[in-house]
Amino acid sequence: MQRWRGLESVPTGWGRSVVTVGVFDGVHRGHQQLIARAVARGRERGLPTVLVTFDPHPAEVVRPGSHPARLTSLRRRADLVEELGVDAFCVLPFTPELARTEPAEFAHEVLVDRLHAAAVVVGRNFRFGHRATGDVALLVRLGERFGFAVEGQELITDSGAGNGVTFSSTYIRACIDAGDVGAARAALGRPHRVEGVVVHGERRGRDLGFPTANIASPPFTALPADGIYAGRFAIGERLLPAAVSVGTNPTFSGRVRTVEAYVLDVDEDFYGYHVGVDLEHRLRGQERFDALEPLIAQMRRDVERTRELLGG
Repeated sequence: MQRWRGLESVPTGWGRSVVTVGVFDGVHRGHQQLIARAVARGRERGLPTVLVTFDPHPAEVVRPGSHPARLTSLRRRADLVEELGVDAFCVLPFTPELARTEPAEFAHEVLVDRLHAAAVVVGRNFRFGHRATGDVALLVRLGERFGFAVEGQELITDSGAGNGVTFSSTYIRACIDAGDVGAARAALGRPHRVEGVVVHGERRGRDLGFPTANIASPPFTALPADGIYAGRFAIGERLLPAAVSVGTNPTFSGRVRTVEAYVLDVDEDFYGYHVGVDLEHRLRGQERFDALEPLIAQMRRDVERTRELLGG
């Protein structure tokens, strides 16, 4: 899959393509359905599929300070859509100038002039252009004017997830914020992953017999509610069972929220590596212990429960 940043990175001579546009944060089940439709349309026409996304999140530019929690890094997003069959991943820097672009100008400059769209596939709630004045109906009219077909997809709903929950990035952020990683997994189609670089911590875990990898995640990362989770530690191609702590370590009067993973049965130095933690089950909330002995006993129980839930 080709990966471009900015329209200037689109190769000279790029031909016709099928395009889908959106933030796609999380690449959740609704996104997956939409992307699959675009890929299918591309294959029917014998054309490559281009996915257009934005960085930073448009909300941060339109309403500074309102950046929503990020479900996926750009690199993770690109890897996920590549697995879905997308041929080119195009990141448009979302600037104040882009925010002021009128819908017709956006359609002409991005979809027609640079990507040569033969067809555009978007969600029914798709909005674009200055003050989000463009919608699917307008995009259809612009397509008739500029020569590309438009398909608006209905949003996927799971009637078994709380009386017809529509899968959206906002819904998934709410699940994660509440610590409901099971509901988030159902909507994503996979566990929510927290990424970052392993940095040196206080080294208390090693002293307690449970050495942890302290993961420094980028700003705006969607972190779950404080507590202990069972999950998998992703490093390279490996997925290793891990008990994960998210919170401020109240037993030690901590003030900074951290993400620490105790990787089961592996004694390696992960310092400096970019890793991920897939959060599969919430074990319990964060607790404060008055002594080390009950803390260590609880940590042992957490590790055993992690083994049980992850199958060994």
